[in-house]
Amino acid sequence: MHWADFRAQKLSEREGPQVIVSGITPSGEFHIGHLREILTAEMIHRACLDAGLESRYVFIVDSMDPLRRVYDFLSPEYEKFIGVPLAYVPAPNSEGIPSTNSGSYAEYFLAPFLKALEEIGVFPEVVMNHETYENGEFAEKIDLVIQKRSEIREIIMRESGRELPEDWFPYSPRGSRGSMDGVKVTGYDYPYVSWKDDAGATGVADISKGDGKMPWRIDWAARWIIHGVTCEPAGKDHGAAGGSFDTGIPICKLLGGSPPEKIVYEWIQLKGMGPMSSSSGVTIGPMEALSLVPPEILRYVIARSKIGRHIEFDTGSTLFEMADEYERLLTRIETGEVTKRMKTRIETRDGALRLSQVTRNSDPSDSYAGVSFRHLAMLAQLKPDNQDVFVSLRKSGHLSGEPSSSLNIRLSKMRNWIEGVHFPEGARITIQTEIGEEFRQNTTEEQRFFLNELAKSLKKSEWNQDSITESIKATTKICELQSRDAFSAIYWSLLGRRYGPRASSLIIEMDKDGLIELLSNA
Repeated sequence: MHWADFRAQKLSEREGPQVIVSGITPSGEFHIGHLREILTAEMIHRACLDAGLESRYVFIVDSMDPLRRVYDFLSPEYEKFIGVPLAYVPAPNSEGIPSTNSGSYAEYFLAPFLKALEEIGVFPEVVMNHETYENGEFAEKIDLVIQKRSEIREIIMRESGRELPEDWFPYSPRGSRGSMDGVKVTGYDYPYVSWKDDAGATGVADISKGDGKMPWRIDWAARWIIHGVTCEPAGKDHGAAGGSFDTGIPICKLLGGSPPEKIVYEWIQLKGMGPMSSSSGVTIGPMEALSLVPPEILRYVIARSKIGRHIEFDTGSTLFEMADEYERLLTRIETGEVTKRMKTRIETRDGALRLSQVTRNSDPSDSYAGVSFRHLAMLAQLKPDNQDVFVSLRKSGHLSGEPSSSLNIRLSKMRNWIEGVHFPEGARITIQTEIGEEFRQNTTEEQRFFLNELAKSLKKSEWNQDSITESIKATTKICELQSRDAFSAIYWSLLGRRYGPRASSLIIEMDKDGLIELLSNA
C-alpha cells in the first residue's frame, strides 16, 4: 500500500470530513524542497478522495510571521522592517529595495510558487494567516491562551526543555513602528493587550485584529482547531522530540481541540550540499526544475519515496535516474513486457504512478513518451532539429507515426536542460573529429588494433543497430579483448572519455563513412 493510501485509511477512522493542511512562510524564494510538504499533504488528500472520503486540501501561508533579518537579496533599507509581519512589509523591487507599488512582501514571493503548484496539478484552498488574525477568527483562542498562559508555559518548558521567563506572555503585539520586536506587554483587558516598545511609545493591540500574533507553537495548535485540521505533515525540525508538534498536541487539547496525528517527513537535500535553504542560497526553484522535466516527474520524485526518508536531489544524474525509472514503469505497462519481478515492482509503484499524474485519476500512459531520458538527451545533442530526432526514433522503433504531446514537451524541456547549467557533464556528448594524444594515452595497442578491425567490420555491415551490435561483439571476440576494454576504446575514440551512452545507439546516429575513417585512424 502506498504511504498516502495508508494515511487515508488511518484517517477514515476519524469522524467528520478530512482537512489536510500544509503551511509555508513566504520569507524568500521558494525551492523544490518546499514541494515535499506540499505534495505530501496533497497526495494524502488525493488518496482520501480516492478512498471515498470527504476531503479538503488547505494551504496556510504564514503571512503573519515577521521579517527576521535582512537577507542577502534585500537592501539595507529593510532593516526598519525587521519584526514586522510579512503581510505588512513592502515587496522588494529588482534591486532588493522596498517598492511601494508591488504589493506585500508575502504576496511577492507567494505568487510564482502558486503558479508552480498549478503546473504540477496542486490547487489548494489558500489561507493567508494574517487575514485570519484580521477578521477575528483567532480572538477567542487568543483570549483562552492568555487565560491559560501558566499552563501553556509549563507545557512548552516540559516538552521543549527550555526555560521561559516568569513574565512570559503568549501574544506579541505590534509596536509603534509595526514591529513585534522590542515590544513589552504591560497589561490585558479583553480585547486589548497594552504594550510599551523600545522607542518608549505605548499603546494597545486588539486581539481581534492584525495587531499582533501568538508564538508559533501556540499559533499552530490554535489553527488546528480553527480550520478543523485532521492531518498536517510536519518537517523533521518541527516533528523532532520536543519540537513544535510535541508542544502543539497538548496545547491543542488544552484549548478544547482534537490535534491531528503526528506525521513527520524528511527533507529534500541537494546532493553534496545538504538540506535546501532559501536564506543560504542552497536551492533550486520549482519553476526552474519544471523547465527541465515534466511535472509528473517532479511529483514522482516525492511519490516514490517514503515520508521518513530524505530525498537526495540534483538536476544531474539523480534526475536522469528518476525520469528513466518512471519511463521504464510506463514502458512495461504500454508494451505488456512484464517479467514476474517487474510485475511486483509495478504493483509496488502503482500508487506512486497514480499520484504522480498532474490531473487526478488520469491515465499514467498519457504521459508516456516511449523513450528514456538518456537516449533522448543523446539525440537532442546530436540532432539540432526536432524532426531529425523523430526520424531517428522511428528508425530505432521508439516512435511510430507522429510524436505525442508528451514526447514534444519532453524534448523541449530536454533542450532547456542541455543548454543550461544543470545538465550533468557526464551526459554531455561531443563527437571527436580526429584521434588525439589523449586517446593514445588512455588506450593500449590491443585496443587500437580492435578499433581498426571494427572499422573493417562496420564497413561491410548493414547500418542498423542489431548489425552494429553484432559487429562490436564479433570483433571483440576475434581480438580476444575484454568487453569493458572494447567499449572503453570505442568511447575514447568517439567521445574522448572512457564511458558514454549505448555504443550501438551512438554509432547508428553518426555518418557511416566519417565513423569508419575515424576508427581506421586509431
